[in-house]
Amino acid sequence: MNILVTGGAGFIGSALCRYLTGNPADRVVNIDKLTYAGNLASLRQIENLPNYTFVRADIRDDRRVSEILRAEKIDTVMHLAAETHVDRSIDGPADFIETNIVGTFRLLCASLAYWRDLPPEMAERFRFHHVSTDEVFGDLDEEEARFTEDTPYVPSSPYSASKAASDHLVRAWHRTFGLPVVLSNCSNNYGPFHFPEKLIPLTILNALDEQPLRVYGAGKNIRDWLHVEDHVRALALIARNGVVGESYNVGGNAERSNIRVVETICDILDARKPRRNGGSYRSLITFVADRPGHDRRYAIDGSKLERELGWKARESFETGLARTVDWYLDNEWWWGPIREGHYAGERLGRLVAAQ
Repeated sequence: MNILVTGGAGFIGSALCRYLTGNPADRVVNIDKLTYAGNLASLRQIENLPNYTFVRADIRDDRRVSEILRAEKIDTVMHLAAETHVDRSIDGPADFIETNIVGTFRLLCASLAYWRDLPPEMAERFRFHHVSTDEVFGDLDEEEARFTEDTPYVPSSPYSASKAASDHLVRAWHRTFGLPVVLSNCSNNYGPFHFPEKLIPLTILNALDEQPLRVYGAGKNIRDWLHVEDHVRALALIARNGVVGESYNVGGNAERSNIRVVETICDILDARKPRRNGGSYRSLITFVADRPGHDRRYAIDGSKLERELGWKARESFETGLARTVDWYLDNEWWWGPIREGHYAGERLGRLVAAQ
């Protein structure tokens, strides 16, 4: 397969590129605009492989994307390029509209024109895989069942609204124009090379820096956690074997409250790297005002993916989180420059709340 990965220098995208290039028969072309969260250091281990190519490009540049599709004879597009951080979408929603909605529209236009010009055997093989989030489904009570592929969309934040819009565009390009698409919606990812603005890496690094570990509200918001390496295995399966027009939920079956996640990280760090003062990292936990529109619970029902494509998560939350903490302890070469330059761990997403 000749695979185009958009956003391949991001967290999930780089993990996907590392995974896909493990099959020498596949060629991976990674296009990324390299915004603040795009990091080529995450791809260092594969950058010289003969079946991997990086191109710096913006998915909104449909002419450039069209050139790449044709030059590389792409038969699978895996679309991950997106602005993804809820807090940043509160502070500045415009980038989310431009990348997640307009960018997806431009990419769909380029892909449709390319697909229509393919010879029949290649057109039959072509797939456009759109990667999305469980946040499009909105809020769950603790007593409610998990999200399924048929759950109505009720997005709460500018981020989730932009992803919901992009999902609808992809489905419209299939139903109106016949573009062969598959979609997936995942729960919260975690693992190595995760930009340290998200809860797990931010908590790890703030703890190591002896900074307050900020928890929104009472910390009772619940998320379903999915190790990124399990997720990219699912993405590859969906791109190869998913039924055209269908959507697949990908979840880790690991619901945890935010406070439990933070406390578990503290306990792992207490064992791995004890504080100099002999205290527990838990004493750094600080409860702060909640962010606006903070959904109470997400939980994914991934039974369709397991039943139809045979996928199962390999990591439990306990094993995956321990591996993740160990990775951050061992890889300051990757996250150190980020903390010194792009993002030092300050709180985001409170402008609307302060108005």
